[in-house]
Amino acid sequence: MLCELRVQNLALISSLELNFEEHDGGGLVVMTGETGAGKSIMLRAIHLLTGGRASADWIRNGSGSCVIEALFEVNPRHRDLLSRLDESGFGEDTTVVIKRVINQSGRSKLYVNGSLATVKLVSAITADMLSVASQHDHQKLMQTANHLDFLDTYGELIEDRQGLAKVYDQWQTRLAELVALHQQEQDKEQRRDFLKFQLEEIEQAAVVPGEDEELSAEKKRLKSANELIKISKESHYLFSNEILDSMSKLRRNLEQLVALDPQAEKMAEEIGGLTFQAEDYATELRHYRDGLESNPIRLEQVSERLDILHGLKRKYGTTLEEVIEYGEKAQHELSRIENMDREIAELEAQVQKLEKRATKLAADLSKRRRKVAAAMEKAMGVELSSLAFNQSGFEVRWQGHEQTSDNLRAVGWDKIEFFFSANPGEPARQLVKVASGGELSRLMLAVKCLLAKKDMVDTVIFDEVDAGIGGEAAEAVARKIKQLSSHHQVFCITHLPQIAARGDLHFQVSKEVEEGRTQSSVIQLPHDHRVKELARMLAGDSATEQTQAWAREMLEREQEVQQ
Repeated sequence: MLCELRVQNLALISSLELNFEEHDGGGLVVMTGETGAGKSIMLRAIHLLTGGRASADWIRNGSGSCVIEALFEVNPRHRDLLSRLDESGFGEDTTVVIKRVINQSGRSKLYVNGSLATVKLVSAITADMLSVASQHDHQKLMQTANHLDFLDTYGELIEDRQGLAKVYDQWQTRLAELVALHQQEQDKEQRRDFLKFQLEEIEQAAVVPGEDEELSAEKKRLKSANELIKISKESHYLFSNEILDSMSKLRRNLEQLVALDPQAEKMAEEIGGLTFQAEDYATELRHYRDGLESNPIRLEQVSERLDILHGLKRKYGTTLEEVIEYGEKAQHELSRIENMDREIAELEAQVQKLEKRATKLAADLSKRRRKVAAAMEKAMGVELSSLAFNQSGFEVRWQGHEQTSDNLRAVGWDKIEFFFSANPGEPARQLVKVASGGELSRLMLAVKCLLAKKDMVDTVIFDEVDAGIGGEAAEAVARKIKQLSSHHQVFCITHLPQIAARGDLHFQVSKEVEEGRTQSSVIQLPHDHRVKELARMLAGDSATEQTQAWAREMLEREQEVQQ
C-alpha cells in the first residue's frame, strides 16, 4: 500500500507531504476540490513514479528540479514482487521507497531504496503494487480488441497465453525458414552452377591475403628498374670510393689518437662503430644493386596477375581477405544446397511438431476461456447488480471460425466481444454501440473490481471514474468503491459527495495566490471541514444550513455503517 507521498516543485505544488497510513491494509482515501484546483497533480506524481515520461515543463516555474518520492509497504504474501526486488539488488524488505528527480533539461533519474534503477524495472515493480483507472480507461471497453485481454486477466490465463505466443512465434519462424528453403530448392540447380563457377574462379586464382599489395610494389619497382639500377650504381660508387676511404682513414686516425690519449677511447669506439656500420651499409647497397634487373617478361606476368586479382575484388569484395571469405561462404552454401533435401525434411518435422504443439495449447486455452467466460458473465451480473443495473445483461460472445492452423494467432483462435443490455427485456447488443457514458463508467468499475480480486495489487487509484453518474447510480458506485476498499487501499479523485462521504481519509485540493504566485495545496480535512466540503459538493455556492445538515447526516450515517 502507498503510505507516504512527497512532492517538491511539481506544477503548482511547491512542497507537499501526505501520509496515508491511518488504515492498515485497506481503506478509502478521497480527494476533492474545485475543477482546476490541481487534483490531477497527485495522479501526475504517481505517473512519474511508475516510469511515465517526464518533461521539464512539469517543473514549477523558477525551480531547478522536481522531486517526487513515495513510500510503499508491500504485502509479505507478495513473494514474486519481493523476489524481484531482491534479485534487482534493492533488498527484500517489505518497505519500498521510490524516488524520481527531474532536472531542467527534462532528464530524470529513478531510485529504488536509494539505488539507481531503470524506467523498465521501476515500471515492472510498480505494476505489481498499484493500478490506476482514469475516466479515459472507459474507452478501453469501447475497443473490442481489449475484450480478450480483460477475459484472460480475469481468468488468470495470461501466463498460458504467453506460453502459446512463445510456441507460436517459434512455429512461424521455422515456417518462414521452410518457405524460404523451398524457394531456394526451386532455384537450386541454377544457384548450384553459379556458386560452382564462382568458387572455381576463386580457387583457381589461389588467392593469398596481401598478395595484391606485394605485387603492386613489385610492379612499380619493375617499371622503374632502369632508373633504380642507375641510381643504386652511382650511390654505391660514392659510398665505396669516397665515403668508405675517408672513414677508413678516420678510423686509423682515431686509433693513433687513443694511443696518445687513452681518454679518447670511448669516443673512438663510438666513431669506429659508425665506420664499421657504414661498411655494412655499403655491402647492403651492393646487394640491392646486384638484385635489380630490367625484366619486361616479369613485369607482364605481374601485371596479368594483378588484373586477375582486381577482377576478383570487383566481383567478390574490396579486399583479397573479403574475396577469400566470399569463397568460404559460397562453399558453405554449396554444401547446404547439396544437403538441402535432408535439411528440408528436418525443418518440416520441426514445423509439424511446433504446429501440433501450438494448436494443442490453443485448444486447451479455448476450453479454459469458455469456462472463464461463463464465470465472468455470472460475476459481472453480481457486480452490475450492486451498481444499480437491475436485471442487466452481460454476455461474452464468440466469433465463429474453424479451428485450423491457418486461423491460429499468437493469442489463440478466439475472438470475443462483450455484449450488454442495461434494461430488462431488451436483448444484449454490442457494448460499444449501446453503452452510454455513465453506463461505461459503471461497467469499467465492475471490471476493475473483478480484476482487483484476482491480482496482488494492493493500491487502486480511481481518477474521476464517476464522470457522468448521478442519482441512484452514484450511490451504487460509492457503495462499490467502499466495498473494494475493504480489501484494497483505494484512492478516489471524485466530484461525487456520495463517494467523498465514505472516505476513511478525506483530502481537499485547493488553489490560491500567495505573494503573487498561484499554488495548489492538499490538506487532510477534519470532521467539521468535511461537512463544509460535502455541502459545497452538494450545492456549490448555494449551500444552506439545510445542505450542511444533509452533509453532516451523510457523514454520520457512514460512520454508523463502519461501526
